[in-house]
Formats: sequence, C-alpha cells, structure tokens
Amino acid sequence: MARPTLATVWLDGCSGCHMSFLDMDERLLDLAERVDLVYSPLVDIKVFPEHVDLCLVEGAVSSEEDLHKIRLVRERTGTLISLGDCAVTANVPGMRNPIGPGPILERAYVENVTRNPGIPLQMVPALLPTARPVHRVVPVDVYLPGCPPSADLIHGVLVDLLEGRTPDTTGARFGR
Repeated sequence: MARPTLATVWLDGCSGCHMSFLDMDERLLDLAERVDLVYSPLVDIKVFPEHVDLCLVEGAVSSEEDLHKIRLVRERTGTLISLGDCAVTANVPGMRNPIGPGPILERAYVENVTRNPGIPLQMVPALLPTARPVHRVVPVDVYLPGCPPSADLIHGVLVDLLEGRTPDTTGARFGR
C-alpha cells in the first residue's frame, strides 16, 4: 500500500512557517517514515504532482504567480492546510492592501534607489490588486494559525490527519 503524500508550498510570506516545520527536528524522521514528501521548497522537485494527499500552504496569495500556483495546488490536493497567519488572514503581505501595489512598487523600485530606478518587468511576478488569504481564493480544509505556528502544533495536526482524526488547531494540547 502506498504511503500518503505530503507537499508544502510557499506563497507570499517570510518562510517562517517552513522554518517552524523544520523545527520538528527528529520528528521529521518519524514523519518521513509515514509519508512521502513529494513537493516543497525544501527539496528539489520542480513540478507539483498530479495528486497530493496533504498540502501545507504558507503565505498569502499576492501575485499572479501565487494565484496560478494555489489554484493548481487545490485542484491536485486532497486536504489543503493553510499554514500560518499569512495564509489564514493575509497578515503581513496584506498590509499593502490599503496602499495598493502601484505605490508600493514605486516606493521600493523608484523612490528608494540611487542606481537604475524603475519598476522591474521581469523577475518580479505581477502583483494582484490585494493580497488575500488562501481561503478567499480556493477552499481550505484545515486552518493552522500562528506566526509561525509552533513545530508541536504542525506535527500534532499532521499526525491527527494521518491517523484519521479531526485536528485540534487551537494548540490547547500543546500548552498554547
């Protein structure tokens, strides 16, 4: 029997949630015995697989690239988990929403530079008018809040899901 598959995705965020994931330390080895990690910014896999059982998504949907990626991820994922406050609420990426992407890009790439001012048209993905939490774009199955969520909470939720239990995302059993 094939093991469940796990993916992690990084949209617009700081990578703190992935660092918390790595903070599971030796529990990562236990997790590796139970699942196959099939996609992540932590490994060198370039294409999101056709079917993934569990996917942790970090970050807000802030660019055209994020929008395309999250739609593909949702289409190919059984259980989608919003990982961290940026994915759950848009948190820090959402701070630009009242200002809009135009003034932000102008400030960063024109006003605050001394050499070669200009908004890049390549290498920087086109920004959406607003940064949105994942659930405002695609359906989410599990919300895992925190900035970042603790390694204990991430581990506990993954174990619950793997064992067929409804996860406790309050962190109550982890002393939060």
